[in-house]
Amino acid sequence: MKNSVSEQSFYIESDDEDVEKASEKVGDDGNDSDFSDASSMESHQQNRPGSYNTQWPQSYRQSIDMYSSIPSPNVGFLGTPTLSRLGSSFLSSTLTRRHTPEVLSSPLLSTDEKQQQQRKSSHALLPPPIPSKKPSAKRVSQVSIPHELPGVSRQCSYGQTVLNGINVLCGVGILSTPYAAKEGGWMGLSILFIFAALSWYTGVLLRYCLDSEPGLETYPDIGQAAFGTIGRLAVSIILYVELYACCVEYIILESDNLSSLFPNAHLSIGGFVLDSHHLFALMATLAVLPTVWLRDLSVLSYISAGGVIASILVAVCLFWVGLVDQVGFHNKGTTLNLSTFPVAIGLYGYCYSGHAVFPNIYTSMAKPSQFPSVLLTTFGLCTLLYAGVALMGYKMFGESIQSQFTLNLPHDLVATKIAVWTTVVNPFTKYALTMTPVAMSLEELIPSSHRKSHMYAILIRTALVISTLLVGLSIPFFGLVMALIGSLLTMLVTLILPCACFLSILRGKVTWLQVLLCILIIIVGVVSSAFGTCSAISKIIENLS
Repeated sequence: MKNSVSEQSFYIESDDEDVEKASEKVGDDGNDSDFSDASSMESHQQNRPGSYNTQWPQSYRQSIDMYSSIPSPNVGFLGTPTLSRLGSSFLSSTLTRRHTPEVLSSPLLSTDEKQQQQRKSSHALLPPPIPSKKPSAKRVSQVSIPHELPGVSRQCSYGQTVLNGINVLCGVGILSTPYAAKEGGWMGLSILFIFAALSWYTGVLLRYCLDSEPGLETYPDIGQAAFGTIGRLAVSIILYVELYACCVEYIILESDNLSSLFPNAHLSIGGFVLDSHHLFALMATLAVLPTVWLRDLSVLSYISAGGVIASILVAVCLFWVGLVDQVGFHNKGTTLNLSTFPVAIGLYGYCYSGHAVFPNIYTSMAKPSQFPSVLLTTFGLCTLLYAGVALMGYKMFGESIQSQFTLNLPHDLVATKIAVWTTVVNPFTKYALTMTPVAMSLEELIPSSHRKSHMYAILIRTALVISTLLVGLSIPFFGLVMALIGSLLTMLVTLILPCACFLSILRGKVTWLQVLLCILIIIVGVVSSAFGTCSAISKIIENLS
């Protein structure tokens, strides 16, 4: 990566004379085309509403972009920091957002030319374009948190974007779809397909919101365009709480699966004894803590891109155990469980919690017009995978299915060990990537007098990780916590807010059919959220008591 941290500071804090030298240096390199590109980008930037990228959270686009671009491995490794650089980046420089942007490389890169890859490298380190020899020093110095410039990120092909979408949607939710089938019954599976259709439509609505005016790039931007500063804050807080809750789920997931592998593990310190669940939750927290301190997350991004493979692998292991290892698919199941149906709603809703990243995926596409088709392919493939796992798991284990089907698999089978260890390893790579946006948003609130000290950022991240451990130990119910997240947060992010923002931003331009559809989706979201949240909370309280 050619632009170092010191060079980034140079571009931001230099005066007119320094910027002029930088401009002359670019001209000496012979990249004449860069001047026209920079001029067009600068013109586009001047048309962008400044309020969209100057209010909290300014780091949202940068922190979420790691989920939104799938690079091509043969080119991506050329731009990947070496292991020595990764080691040197560990706590080596400030983690604050105002002076040293965090390097958040995407897991994969598009197949562009090597020269373009080197120029792009990481949008976090690119200086603003220099359109002339005498730009305003005041304008350059106002750049506090760099964002990707318009047009730079539009490189992902159709296939790469589909992989991005699948990587976002196919997460730990796949482990609980058989449990959701038990909670809702076979008829409850219809909720999975209904949510898939509604989520696809609201994803398309986000695209219309982004295209409504220049400068809109992220979900918080859409919230601000629809409802002002309050809308931006509300959307941002909801998205960050959802990410934080996912990290809590990772801790519970690690504790459950590791304790199933080593049920007799315990630790005695004096008269204090930790059982296997508490012990492995603590060990998992200590293991992920250093990864949250990392400033360069590119290696984790590459590994976490294997989430698609991990989801497919655990599904194959489930099928193998049922068919080859002859556990069989003999359970008939229940047609409809009305008493626990709201829990199933939350679990199925959690499966489609990818809307926070869709705007970033859209802006990364080489052909944005293909976005509806990309979403259709992504939702179709993920829904088939979810439904297949739900069908197999419920048919295999019936009413005895647990919140994670890996806990039901016979422990002596090789396929079981593969599925469980895949489930254990995957969250270790995703925890830091999921928690980093939350941490970066809080780091923006550090007082300017302490902004250069990375100690405050380390304390914030450490406190966040420890708090997820405490919450996970306090509410160690993987399925119920997932149902609560899916009902309370995912319904807002996936169904309610996209429709509300669409109607607000494009009021006067929408057809009556679009209005009716949006109102219907909002009603479905509100009703599902109310029933699912109340049911999940009541069952959590019941289990705690």
